[in-house]
Amino acid sequence: MGRLSDQYAELFRQRSFLPFLTAGALQFAAPATVSVILFYSVTIAYPAPLRATDGALALAFLGLASALPTLATAFVSGAITDRNDRGWLMRGANLLGLAGVAALIGILVFRPTEHLAFGGGGFYLPEWVVLVYPTWAAVVVSSTLFRPAFNTSLVRIVPRALLGPANGLIYAVAGGLTAVSVVAGGVLLTWGPASYALGLPFLLYFATQIALATLAVDLSASPSKGPARSLLQDARAGFAYIGRHRAILELTLSGLVINFLVALATVELAVYVTTWLSATPGYWYGGMVAAATVGSSVGFALAGRLRFQPRAGLWMVLLAIALGGVLVALAEIRSIWLALPTIFIFGIFPGMFSTIFLSTIQSTVPDETMGRVFSADEVGSYALVPVGQWAGGSLTYEVGVQGTYLTAGGTLAAFGVLMLIGFGSLRRLAIHPSTGDGG
Repeated sequence: MGRLSDQYAELFRQRSFLPFLTAGALQFAAPATVSVILFYSVTIAYPAPLRATDGALALAFLGLASALPTLATAFVSGAITDRNDRGWLMRGANLLGLAGVAALIGILVFRPTEHLAFGGGGFYLPEWVVLVYPTWAAVVVSSTLFRPAFNTSLVRIVPRALLGPANGLIYAVAGGLTAVSVVAGGVLLTWGPASYALGLPFLLYFATQIALATLAVDLSASPSKGPARSLLQDARAGFAYIGRHRAILELTLSGLVINFLVALATVELAVYVTTWLSATPGYWYGGMVAAATVGSSVGFALAGRLRFQPRAGLWMVLLAIALGGVLVALAEIRSIWLALPTIFIFGIFPGMFSTIFLSTIQSTVPDETMGRVFSADEVGSYALVPVGQWAGGSLTYEVGVQGTYLTAGGTLAAFGVLMLIGFGSLRRLAIHPSTGDGG
C-alpha cells in the first residue's frame, strides 16, 4: 500500500487508532515497570554475598508465584474475549492491574521486617517479599486478560492490509514508552523507596483507563456460529484450531521451548547486573531493561518495514537462532558499557518476532475464533516459562549467572537450527495479504 509513511498516515486517519495505540503502549509499559521495581527490590533485599544464591531463588519464586493463576487465566481468556465486549474486558483487566499496584504500594509502605526461614540450609525470605508474591500474580493476570482482547481488537480498527505496520508502530511506541518508564523507575529506586517508584506504574494504569474510555469503535463480540457451548468448550476450540494447522502448531511448540530458555536467563537479569557486571545502583538495572526494550521497539519498527509476509515462518526461525547467539555473548561480557548495546541487540529479535507472529495470526484466523487461538497459543508458548524461571534460579544457585546464560543461549541457538531442519511447515509459513490466508 505504498510507502511506510503513507501507511502510517492512513493508520492515523482511522478514528480510534490513536487512543487504541495510546492505551496499548501505556498498558504494555505499566507491568514492565512494576517488574523492574519488584525484581530489583527483591534482589537487593539480600546482602551482596547471598544475591546469587538466596536472591536468585527468591526471584525464581517471584516468577512461580504468578504461574498457575496466569496459565489458568490464559486458558480461558481467549474464550472470554470472543464471548464479550472487548472494550469492556480491556477496561476491567486494566482496573485489576491498577488495584494490584495499589496493594503493592501498601505492602512496601508498611514493609514487614520479619524473615521466614525455609529448610535447613539457611535459606530465608523476607516477610514483605512473601506478601508481594500473590499481589504480583494479580498484576500479571491482568495483563494476561488484557492481551488477547487488545490484539483481537486491532482488526476492528484498521484494514487488514495495514496490520503489519499497525502492529509494528503500536509496539514500537510501547517499547519506547516502556524504556523511558523503566529507566525512570530505576532512578526512583536509586534515590527513594520502592513504594514511591511504584507510583509511576500506578499513573500508567490510570492513564490507560482514560485512553480506553475514549475509544469510539464497536468491540462487541462477533455472533457465535453453531450451537451454544460452555466456556471450557470454547477454550478447547482454540487448541483444536492450532492442532488442525500444522504451521501454527509448530510455532506454538517452538514458542514453548524459546520462552522457557529466555526465561531461564532473563529472570536472573538483576543478579547478572548486580553481581556479574558489579553494577549495583538501581539505574543500571533499569538501564539494561530499557536498552532491551528500546531494542524491541526497533525490532517492531524494522519488522513493519520488511516484506516478511512471503517468508514469515523462516524469519521467525532465524530470529530464534540470533536470540540464542546474543545470550551467549552476554555471558562473556563483564562491562556494563558493553552489556548495554548487547542487550539492545538482544531486544531487537523478539520485537521482530512478535510483529511477524501477531500479523500472521491476525491475517489468517477468523475474527470470531481469534481470541481463543491467541490464548491457546499463549498457554502453549508460555506453559514452561515458570518452569524456566524456577530452573534459572536453581541453575544460577549451582553454576553461577554466567553458566546460566551460556546454557540458555547455547541451547536456544541449537534448538533454532533444529527448527530450521525439522519444522518444515513453519519454515514455509507465509501470509498472503490480498486474501488474508496463510500458506
